[in-house]
Amino acid sequence: MTYARILGTGSYLPEKVVTNDDLAQIVDTSHEWIYSRTGIRERRIAAEGQTTCDLAEQASRAALAAAGCEAGDIDLIIVATTTPDRIFPSTACLLQERLGNRGAPAFDVQAVCTGFIYALATAEKFLRSGSAQRALVVGAETMSRIVDWNDRSTCVLFGDGAGAVVVGMDEEFGIISSHLHADGTYKDLLTVAGGVSEHPEILRNGGAHILMRGNEVFRMAVTTLDNIVEEALAASGLDRKDVQWLVPHQANTRIIGATAKRLGMSMDQVIVTVDRHGNTSGASIPLAFDVAVRDGRIRRGDTVLMEGFGGGFTWGSILLRY
Repeated sequence: MTYARILGTGSYLPEKVVTNDDLAQIVDTSHEWIYSRTGIRERRIAAEGQTTCDLAEQASRAALAAAGCEAGDIDLIIVATTTPDRIFPSTACLLQERLGNRGAPAFDVQAVCTGFIYALATAEKFLRSGSAQRALVVGAETMSRIVDWNDRSTCVLFGDGAGAVVVGMDEEFGIISSHLHADGTYKDLLTVAGGVSEHPEILRNGGAHILMRGNEVFRMAVTTLDNIVEEALAASGLDRKDVQWLVPHQANTRIIGATAKRLGMSMDQVIVTVDRHGNTSGASIPLAFDVAVRDGRIRRGDTVLMEGFGGGFTWGSILLRY
């Protein structure tokens, strides 16, 4: 049996740092209030003129180098993003041009914070079917562009960044199972109301901002992520003790802690980077994964559970042996 295996990882964060104390100069908040509720200390914000594709390019080049690949070796490019550079063409096509790749299929996936899970699961299906041999999968976001910086409940949460992986085939290690879900009946709990077709006037007037009913989102996230853990383990025939690492969507340390408890895992086995960059939506899982690979915590042969939950609602998991 062959598997779709991660061959190399990369990530990138913009240079500008905005701390909790910085935000306290803008809205009625404090470092203690933010950190106690979210675990976030600071977030990175893209510079003026710096785009989602700019971040994606940096993360992609790092992943290609780690995998020992050239851009021309890639025959599939998928970018998970909620904040594309343009309505069209896709950010994946813009990235393809930057990297100097021509001819490979390139497209975006929009599943908000679960986007990278959706994208990686899609790439796996391409590889397993023989439609591609090596894929570049990227999560990249400039969430700061859709944040209302006067809204204390949301502006403290989000940041910008990108993470990427190169995926190829392997006889022994790789993705064991993937599980994707969505339920649009919860669409109004976490949304940006303005769009191209619905309420375009909101988009035109610069009012397309994140709207979130935080307490309800938190409850749904904890319940749903509990179910994801059970689903992934049941499908793979593995026990909780067989999972060495949890790489969750980096939204909130309370949600992350609740998922770890469900797995019976020590927080020492959970990759947490949200304190350094906030919620980077579709970028957060590959960002965290890259950090843990590069600092030596996640090693070849380790079993890793990735899981995410986002607006839609969307949710999903990937269980893999790295």
